[in-house]
Amino acid sequence: MNSYKYNISSTSSSSSDDSEEEMRDMENKEVDDMIDNVTHTYLPILVSAVTPRMRPGGRTRPRADRGREEGDLRLYNDYFAENPVYSSRLFRRRFRMQKHVFERIMNEVVRNDDWFEQKRDCTGRFGLSPLQKCTAAIRQLAYGCASDACDEYIRISDSTARLALQRFVDGVINQFSNVYLRRPNEADLRRLLRIGEERGFPGMIGSIDCMHWEWKNCPTAWRGQYQGRAGVATLVLEAVADRDLWIWHSFFGMPGSCNDLNVLHRSPVFQDVLEGRAPAVNFVINGHQYNKGYYLTDGIYPKWATFVKSITSPQSHKDRLFARHQEAARKDVERAFGVLQARFAIIRMPSLAWDVDMLHKIMLACIIMHNMIVEDERETYQNYMDPAEFDVGGSRHRSAQRNNEEQEGRFEYHNDRIVDINTYLQHKAEIEDQQTHLSLKNDLIEHIWAKFGTNGN
Repeated sequence: MNSYKYNISSTSSSSSDDSEEEMRDMENKEVDDMIDNVTHTYLPILVSAVTPRMRPGGRTRPRADRGREEGDLRLYNDYFAENPVYSSRLFRRRFRMQKHVFERIMNEVVRNDDWFEQKRDCTGRFGLSPLQKCTAAIRQLAYGCASDACDEYIRISDSTARLALQRFVDGVINQFSNVYLRRPNEADLRRLLRIGEERGFPGMIGSIDCMHWEWKNCPTAWRGQYQGRAGVATLVLEAVADRDLWIWHSFFGMPGSCNDLNVLHRSPVFQDVLEGRAPAVNFVINGHQYNKGYYLTDGIYPKWATFVKSITSPQSHKDRLFARHQEAARKDVERAFGVLQARFAIIRMPSLAWDVDMLHKIMLACIIMHNMIVEDERETYQNYMDPAEFDVGGSRHRSAQRNNEEQEGRFEYHNDRIVDINTYLQHKAEIEDQQTHLSLKNDLIEHIWAKFGTNGN
């Protein structure tokens, strides 16, 4: 019996050991199943959290290499190498300016903004070069294209291209506005008055008019304020231009619901004259002395002493001759608007920006570069000849004084804004004098008839 008991006890002990092993195997299997479940369920989430993502809605994968080094080398070989693939004519067509003008702008912008410098990333690779960033900015201004349209050639992302445009226009304004948005100084006025005398308008210093730029992304709350006659939201540019298409005055940002008169009453075009800081202008027409320069305008402008308008429905030969010459000379500002829009299509096309300040910077930068192009190519005009740029032997030169002034930017007048109110009101009354307007217009009619009316045409 004891043996039986022993046998029973031994049998029960062996069976308990087997059950324990089975329990351990089941527990290990449950742990393995739990690990597999966690791995398949949460591992993709953890990997996606640390993997670089594309834009929302895109695939979750590492960012592809654009090949910016190859894009930089291709851009350099195409336009900036010693023997480029494309000629200077094609460079002028695609960059809207000569190569040395673009390089001058790029060098100044890069020198004063560290963002344009080429840097290395954490892996030691070079980033985008200044050439790529500035080219992307100028292509957006010249062609009015979207920011990602430059990616296929320049190898630059749309966000970087937008940032390059913003910093490029800031650099152009900061470095060149004191020279190429300056007011006319005494030398400039002498040249403008000489050109006006040749065209039959002594005392003329340019023509003035307004242009509208459509704002496609105008906020809905502002659309009624900025909506003009065309039924779309626009911003107004007031400008003064001469025969060479140089823009001497620009006032941009007024809502499109304003007409030329509303813009004029808010414009600083006569601010220097009112404050007594403008150079003196004295001329004689038909035996009468005048001491204020004037602009040629269309019919909407008021009858001020500083404006000369055409004649509606002229009847006499003198009036018809005057109207023909006045309208031909007044087209200078219209031509300047057309050339500005042709050079920089971003102004001709509806603007896609959301910020008014950004639109203002783009317009100013385009006007500055337009004036730089005019200065560089002015001597190629058919009827251009500036005696101040010729020496006795007839060779073209630029005086050392003008070079020093350009380098130092000494074109602005003093900034003292303290003006006697009586003097201010006196200048204002002289500018808005209608009797002087009528007298000046009659003298110009007689002067043009005496100058051009004797040729029998």
